[in-house]
Amino acid sequence: QVQLVESGGGLVQAGGSLRLSCTASGLTFSTYNMGWFRQAPGTERELVAAINRSGTRRYYADSVKGRFTISRDNAKNTVYLQMNSLKPEDTAVYYCAADFRYPDYDLRYTSGAYEHWGQGTQVTVSS
Repeated sequence: QVQLVESGGGLVQAGGSLRLSCTASGLTFSTYNMGWFRQAPGTERELVAAINRSGTRRYYADSVKGRFTISRDNAKNTVYLQMNSLKPEDTAVYYCAADFRYPDYDLRYTSGAYEHWGQGTQVTVSS
C-alpha cells in the first residue's frame, strides 16, 4: 500500500520559514518524479514545485521562485519543501504527490499526472 505522509506545516508569521517533509512508503521512491501542490479555500489545486527522480531537474511556480526550494533524499524516501519569506498568500493545504508514468525529464504541472497523494498539511501565514 502506497503512503505519502506530509509533515512540517503550521502557523508562521509573514517573513518566516517552514520546511515541509513528505515520506513515502510502499513504492520505489527513486523511480518517481515528485511534486508539491497547494490548495487554498475556493481555489484549484496548483503545482508549487516539482523535482525529477534523480534530483537534477526542478520546476517552481512563478509565485514561489526565489523563496521555495524543493529537494529529495532517495535514501530516506523523502522529498522536502523549504519555504522562506512566507507571505499570507502562501496560506493553503500543501500536498505532496508522486508521478511514475512520465519520464525523468518531463516534470508535469497538472494534478492529474500524479498517481499518489498525501493527506496534506496546513500552512497558515499570518500578516
